[in-house]
Amino acid sequence: MQQHRRRNGSFVRPAQRLVKTAFALIILAAAAAAQTPKIAATPPMGWNSWNHFACKVSDAVVRAAADAIASNGMKQAGYVYVNIDDCWQGHRDAKGMIQPNERFPDMKKLGDYIHSKGLKFGIYSSPGPKTCAGYEGSYQHETEDAQQYANWGIDYLKYDWCSAERVYKPEQMPEVYKKMHDALAATGRPIVFSLCEYGLRSVWHWGASIGGNSWRTTDDISDNWNSMSAIGFAQNGLEGFAGPGHWNDPDMLEVGNGKMDHDEYVTHMSLWCLLSAPLLAGNDLARMTPETLAILTDPEIIALDQDTRGAQAHRIWEEGPYEVWVKPLADGSTAVGLFNRGEDTEKVTVKLQQIGMLGSVSVRDLWAKKDLGKFSGTFSADVPRHGVVVVKIRQG
Repeated sequence: MQQHRRRNGSFVRPAQRLVKTAFALIILAAAAAAQTPKIAATPPMGWNSWNHFACKVSDAVVRAAADAIASNGMKQAGYVYVNIDDCWQGHRDAKGMIQPNERFPDMKKLGDYIHSKGLKFGIYSSPGPKTCAGYEGSYQHETEDAQQYANWGIDYLKYDWCSAERVYKPEQMPEVYKKMHDALAATGRPIVFSLCEYGLRSVWHWGASIGGNSWRTTDDISDNWNSMSAIGFAQNGLEGFAGPGHWNDPDMLEVGNGKMDHDEYVTHMSLWCLLSAPLLAGNDLARMTPETLAILTDPEIIALDQDTRGAQAHRIWEEGPYEVWVKPLADGSTAVGLFNRGEDTEKVTVKLQQIGMLGSVSVRDLWAKKDLGKFSGTFSADVPRHGVVVVKIRQG
């Protein structure tokens, strides 16, 4: 058998060299995989155009949102996705490739601009022939659309069921969503896949198995207390289906859109963070108040949402309009939300034994940024109408 000389003068047989080369490639591949971040390892954070702009979205609106996120502290707080919702689509070219409409002159340049800010770019479509607003959907063009998104540098896709009900049976929903996931995966570009199907077909049972990184558990949210609270507090019982890479999604944030008061927006933000929900701001970022920015960027509240354990909160106590929700955290402490859905200020109490803590505990009020001291047996707080007190409790 022919032998090959190494540079140091020793010899190695070809078979031995092949084995060593293969082993080295395996080691390199494993190292690369270890360095590749898992898609949506924590709930995605960013902005979406729909809640405030709806179909009045444009290239200029999206650039303004990117500019705001990059300069106002939101990027540092974790908001990185700049997502266009419905109404961007134009026609298809002769090859079936989707083109943007006149409000978006060049999607590739827009994506490059967003990426130049250290941010990521998101877009929207439907598995049906048309989107909710009547624009071109991805029906029978999944491969072309996925490739076009990759060409544009897309990092996030919201995929909205809408007119798919005209061409598919309800029981086909999992396979329809999987078709787009597979098309996205085939591009080789990491793209967050957000299923928007309004909680139909008990999506939490199958969303992760077809490649979903998040799935809507409810109908659309509106900027009012009744809508937000009905959606948010209905998430109890779904905590077993959420975790790193796959999240329950109670829809986008309405914080700052003007139809709820301060305490209601604080409740909104607190509940979504306890729920490990995707945090997609839905307001006009270029014109928001300091109060709104402070709610959206509170570091100790966002830390609950982005906790690496990825545990979704659940309700442990309820009496009339008063509720206590708990979320175990990676550092061994527990976040507790004391909620008042009632119409006047009321004292809400958590029994520490209910959260597995005996003896003395330390309590910190996260919104007040204040250590409250040691407690045993119970912890109580006066909670305002439609408000919340969020604390972090640690044994000892």
